[in-house]
Amino acid sequence: MKIQAKSREHFRHFLPIATRWMDNDAYGHVNNVVYYSWFDTVVNQFLIAHRVLDIEQSQVIGLVIETQCNYFASVAFPDTIVAGLAVSKLGNSSVRYELGIFKENESQASAQGHFVHVYVDREQRRPAPIPDAMRHLLMSIQSDKHD
Repeated sequence: MKIQAKSREHFRHFLPIATRWMDNDAYGHVNNVVYYSWFDTVVNQFLIAHRVLDIEQSQVIGLVIETQCNYFASVAFPDTIVAGLAVSKLGNSSVRYELGIFKENESQASAQGHFVHVYVDREQRRPAPIPDAMRHLLMSIQSDKHD
């Protein structure tokens, strides 16, 4: 099954990110590991900006248990990208984030993937229910598009 690039309309939150000189690799494009950094950045920026995650104090924290990315078009410094975010599955203690990386003015993703967080008690590292405020925020970016 061929995976198709998603459009911006699939995503509910967007974060512009400037590429850096150091993001390019020897092949002249952004190295694949940088995409995962962008995924992590857009998820955590969203949670922190909406005050449902305090990286130093929150009782419950999200641990990544799964990531995946597909690449469709090269991105290179000095491009500005826009990272798109949506939630496709929201469980009791886990969430699957859908992510898209778009060149600044393009409507189709240059790359897309997902990130699964399991929320755990900070001290015990055992699964814990997603706090109500976070759950309501995550529900606000749930995607009903499955393209």
